[in-house]
Amino acid sequence: MTTSASSAGRLPRRPPSLAAHWRDLRRRPGAWVVIARNLVPVVGVFALGWSRSLVIFSFWFDGLVGLVAILTAIVPRAIRETPEVRTNVAKLVVSAVLVWAILVAFLCLPYWIVLIPLNGYLLDPEMWRQIRSSPGLWATFGAVVVSQMVAAFRRGYGTLPEREMKQALRWDAYLLILKAMGMFVLGIHLPVMLVVPALVLLGTYLELWPANALGAVWGDPQRLFEDTGDVSNAAATAAASERPKRRKDKRTPGNRRRPAPG
Repeated sequence: MTTSASSAGRLPRRPPSLAAHWRDLRRRPGAWVVIARNLVPVVGVFALGWSRSLVIFSFWFDGLVGLVAILTAIVPRAIRETPEVRTNVAKLVVSAVLVWAILVAFLCLPYWIVLIPLNGYLLDPEMWRQIRSSPGLWATFGAVVVSQMVAAFRRGYGTLPEREMKQALRWDAYLLILKAMGMFVLGIHLPVMLVVPALVLLGTYLELWPANALGAVWGDPQRLFEDTGDVSNAAATAAASERPKRRKDKRTPGNRRRPAPG
């Protein structure tokens, strides 16, 4: 029974019904703020004349900044766990910058890979001209950076125990992977009026119901901290502990077959 439960935790889960989503949405007034914020790209395309390149960049920038904010929040913890660095201020600063750069280079890899198929959009000269000449866009992207940084530091990544740290980091990283997959969809040559609303819907769902999205792909979202080896070892330990119990039950007098009365 325990072995089956351990294996079932890794199986994808079916999301709730639309009615269940609607009931949950009505109980969460703050969800409407999230919906309004995520509708900004749609408003930009249909009302402000944003280009397709600008919409793609906004999604890419938001996801990348979110991951960079998380890594920035955990760098102080990495430095604190290195005692020999804390006594030298110069070494402390250099180490913090180096650790941050390595984390951003490797853990933001999904967003660097997105640059390969979408470089024609993200490096569009017309888009960059529009960004440089629009104070409103500068303010918008600046607000994204500030909000992502504040959210990351409020979660307290740098002070969580190891198990909770692993759970939180995998939770956020897997959501960003799903968002990157949506960006690939945006890169397909389809009309903006069809792609942008679909991607906005995806981003909104990932933000409002992350557990449902993670469970549909990676299984039990509350057990993301478990490694594959941990699950296998737990299942083997549970199976080994059940064998002596079964043998003992077989030797119990009450379990022996009694002869039928003559």
